Amino acid sequence: MRSDVVLKGSTRASTRAICYSMGYAPEELEKPLIGIVNSFNEIIAGHSHLREIADAVKLGVAAAGGTPMEFPSIGIGDCFAMGHVGMKYSLASRELIADSCEAVVMAHGFDGLVFIPNCDKIVPGMLMAAARLNIPSVFVSGGPMLAGRYKGRNIDIITVLEGAGRYEGGHITEEEFAGLEKAGCPTCGSCAGLFTANTMNCLTEVMGMGLAGNGTIPAVFGERKILAKRAGTVIMDLVKKDIKPLDIMTIDAFKNAIVVDMAIGGSTNTVLHLPAIAHEAGIELPLNLFEQISGKTPYLTKMSPGGTHYLQDLNEAGGIPAVMNELSKLGIIHTNAKTVTGTVADRIKDALIERPEVIRSVDSPYRSTGGIAILYGNIAPDGAVVKASAVAEDMLFFEGPARVFDSEETAIRALLEKQIKDGEVVVIRYEGPKGGPGMQEMLNPTAVIAGMGLKVALLTDGRFSGATRGACVGHVSPEAASGGPIAFIQEGDSITIDIPQRSLTVNVSEKELDNRKAAWVQPPPKITKGYLVRYANSVTSANTGAIVK
Repeated sequence: MRSDVVLKGSTRASTRAICYSMGYAPEELEKPLIGIVNSFNEIIAGHSHLREIADAVKLGVAAAGGTPMEFPSIGIGDCFAMGHVGMKYSLASRELIADSCEAVVMAHGFDGLVFIPNCDKIVPGMLMAAARLNIPSVFVSGGPMLAGRYKGRNIDIITVLEGAGRYEGGHITEEEFAGLEKAGCPTCGSCAGLFTANTMNCLTEVMGMGLAGNGTIPAVFGERKILAKRAGTVIMDLVKKDIKPLDIMTIDAFKNAIVVDMAIGGSTNTVLHLPAIAHEAGIELPLNLFEQISGKTPYLTKMSPGGTHYLQDLNEAGGIPAVMNELSKLGIIHTNAKTVTGTVADRIKDALIERPEVIRSVDSPYRSTGGIAILYGNIAPDGAVVKASAVAEDMLFFEGPARVFDSEETAIRALLEKQIKDGEVVVIRYEGPKGGPGMQEMLNPTAVIAGMGLKVALLTDGRFSGATRGACVGHVSPEAASGGPIAFIQEGDSITIDIPQRSLTVNVSEKELDNRKAAWVQPPPKITKGYLVRYANSVTSANTGAIVK
C-alpha cells in the first residue's frame, strides 16, 4: 500500500505514536488510509453542511475496511467576493486548492482519496489535484440547493441579483425586493440553477469521477447522504483494483463532458475549467473542440438562468444519466469510457427521461446546436465565449456603439447612474486573467442590466457567473492587458455580435486598429503585492483555460 511509506518499519514508530495520540487503533493503521478532502466552511451555502457529507463518507469507508482521515480545503464564496477586490481572488483560488491538496496528499501517503467539493472553483481545483496526484479517487459533492418560492413562483439567487436592477429601475418596491432577498435561497447547497457549481458537479459525474446523481440530488435529501456513504465504499474498491483518475479522465471522458455541457446549457466557466483539468491529465482541449462539439450537440434542457427549471427538476427528470442516454442515440457519447463504478454504458443503459418537459428528446431539442458558442473576429482573434442558450432570439445578432470601461466598477457605476442606453454595447476590459488580475466574474453588471430591462450587449476579457444570462460575451482573447484588440476599442466604435455566424467584430479598418495598437500604452498593474502578483505573472490566456505555468 502507498501508506506503507509513512507507517511501516521501526523508523516510522513516531508516526504510529502520533496516530495513537489521535485515537487511531493499531489495527486501523493496517488498513488502507483514505484521505477525505473536505471543503466545509461557514461562508458558502453549498459547503455549510459538508461535515454531514464527510461523516457519511467516513462511515462508508470504515464499513468497507478502510481508515478515513479528514483534512480541509479552502473555498471562496462568490456572493461575498462579488463587486469588490475579493472577486479577483476567486478564479485564482482554483490553483491554490489544487496545490494545497497536492501538498497534503504527497506529505501523508494516502492510499485513496474522497474529494468533497461543491462550488465554483473548488470542484475544478480538486479535479485538477486528482489528475495531478493520480491516486485512486472519487468525488461526492454537497449537492444543489432547492429553489425558493415567492408569491407563487420558483426563484433562485439570480432572481435576487436581478431584483437589484429591477429595484434600481423602479420596477419593484423596496418591500418586494426584501421579499425576494429572504426567499431566494431556502436551503443549504449550491445555488439552485445550472450555474458554475452545479454545472461542474454534473460534469464530474459525466467524466466518471463521481457517482450517478452527484450533480443533481438536492443537498437536503437523505439520498445525498446515501450517495456519500456509497462513495466511501467505492473508493475502497478503486484502491483494491488500483483504478486511478487518469484511467478515467481520458480524452473520451472530456469529450463526453463537453457534449453534456452543450446539451444542458452549462456555465461558460466550464470553458476555463475543463481545459485546466485536462492540462493536468496531459490532454489538450482547444477552444475549437468546444465549437466542433457544440455544432453537433442538440440543446435539450432549459435550466435557470436560461429557463425556468432547476436542478431538482433535472434530478426528477432522470438526471445526468437520462441526458447521456438520450444523447447516446446520436452516437456522440463515448459509452465505453470508464467511471468509478464501471463504464458509461453500464451507468446509463436503464436511465429514462421521466419528465419530458425538462429533458427533451434529441428529435425535438430547443436548438439543434449546443448551449455555448465560441466567437472569433478582430476583437477576439483567439476566441471568446457566450452562453448562447441564455440569449434571447432577438439578441443573437446585435450591433451597436461601444461604451468602454477599463474596470467592472466603473461600468457598474455607469449602469446605476443610468448612463447606459438601449442598443449600446458595454465593453469591460483589463479584467482578464493578467489584467484583473484573476478574471473577475461580471454577474453584478449582467444582473443589473437584466433587472433594469436594458436591451444592451456586454463583452469583456473577464468572465461571467454561470448565473449570467443575455447577450454577454466573455473570455475575449487575447486580453487587454496583453495588448489584445479589445484594448484598442474606442468609445462609440460600432461593434457587431453575430452568434449564429460565430463572429465578434469592431467595425473599423485594420489600418486604424494597427495605428491604435502602435499608440497603446500598457497600464500599471491594479495589484502590486501578494499572491495575485505571482498569479498575474504566471497565468496564461483565457482561451487556454487560464492555467498557471
